[in-house]
Amino acid sequence: MNAAISTGGRRTLWVVFWFLVVFLYAPIVILIIFSFNDSNIVSFPWLGFTTKWYEQFIHEPALLSALKTSLLVATLTSVVATALAVPAAIALVRRRFFAKGLVSGVMLAPLVIPLVVLGISLLILFNAIGVPLSPYTAVIGHVVIAMPFAILVMVPRLQRIPAALEEASRDLGATAMQTFRLITFPLLVPALVSAFLISFTISFDELVISSFLVGDQATFPVYLYSQLRLPERLPSVIAVAVVILVVSVIVVVASEAGRFVSERRLEAQTGMAADDIGSLRAGKG
Repeated sequence: MNAAISTGGRRTLWVVFWFLVVFLYAPIVILIIFSFNDSNIVSFPWLGFTTKWYEQFIHEPALLSALKTSLLVATLTSVVATALAVPAAIALVRRRFFAKGLVSGVMLAPLVIPLVVLGISLLILFNAIGVPLSPYTAVIGHVVIAMPFAILVMVPRLQRIPAALEEASRDLGATAMQTFRLITFPLLVPALVSAFLISFTISFDELVISSFLVGDQATFPVYLYSQLRLPERLPSVIAVAVVILVVSVIVVVASEAGRFVSERRLEAQTGMAADDIGSLRAGKG
């Protein structure tokens, strides 16, 4: 008898599952609780309910500046990483060329290279060529680490799009650019959105490379790390972290709902298109 489907096995699996849920999400729940605690020190006991920390962070120029810098860096990173990942994914899926495995490994190498090594390397490079550190140098560093994730999101989507659709478009006289614009790109949109959101999240949360490359303008993670030395400043930082958390959850739920709908639409469209192409080819035969 399979232990996983026995009564004791199911009970054990449920215990392990809920243990993992508590282990993963208990810190987030505690964070939310402390954002409403009427105390300057982040510690128990609970001293009362308040929303003043949410009102206070709006009036902190340094925190707001760090948020704006993070939003700028994350937005630029997402746009650039997603734009670069599109031709890279198409080349890996649709093209055959020499040393394809080596090229794929090079593009995905930032996934396994320590961030400290990347940060120091880019810092030395920018200093050597005389590029001043700024949020834009941080964008370059973030693109390096975000693009592999964007590629890994787009490759499976491209693999699910039948190449016969593009071949039929070319047979009907469309150019390569027209085929991409009218056939491939609309079917890639859900993957583009996912790649953009993943790149945005990676960039917004990144601390190591930002600490090396951002210069005098701190990003939100750098600012948050600097405030750990000042416990009395933490409540307002926790409040803005909760706001970011809530917004992130809403965006993720909305994107997943959109992805689910688009996946069903893709399956229907590609299935119908494949049947039509097969009928045309059978008729020609």
